Amino acid sequence: MEDSILYAKKYLEDLLSFFGLNTDIYATSEDGEVIELNIPSTHLNGFLIGQRGETMRALQFMVSNALKNQGYTVTRVNVDVAEYKRQRADRLAKTAEEWVKQVQESGEPYDVRPMNAADRRVVHRVAADAGLNSESVGEGHDRHIVLKPAD
Repeated sequence: MEDSILYAKKYLEDLLSFFGLNTDIYATSEDGEVIELNIPSTHLNGFLIGQRGETMRALQFMVSNALKNQGYTVTRVNVDVAEYKRQRADRLAKTAEEWVKQVQESGEPYDVRPMNAADRRVVHRVAADAGLNSESVGEGHDRHIVLKPAD
């Protein structure tokens, strides 16, 4: 595991150096399954995050593939730039709490707008903490969550 973390950290630091960004990346793995790579805030935040996090996801994909190609067992990677993902998840959790409250008050199911897998996980967690049932439905870009009152 430690070798995977060091390789992923070095790979991403080398990749960023091509953009003229020489920074030290904070790398950890809390659960032993996902390598967390945190890039500190720099003048390139907007560039590294990209539109709706697309560049961050591309960086994740590249690091993950590099790990796979080198034969490492741990290949799941999460790249975050200036805590963008954490702040986004916190904002989404607050919005999800409002959706949960709406379902609890009305007793009617609520269809949440389509979102990516990471955002759906946040909403599922908030719903479970509130005692609601939640289900992902749909395919691809149309995949979304339906919040339902507890059975």
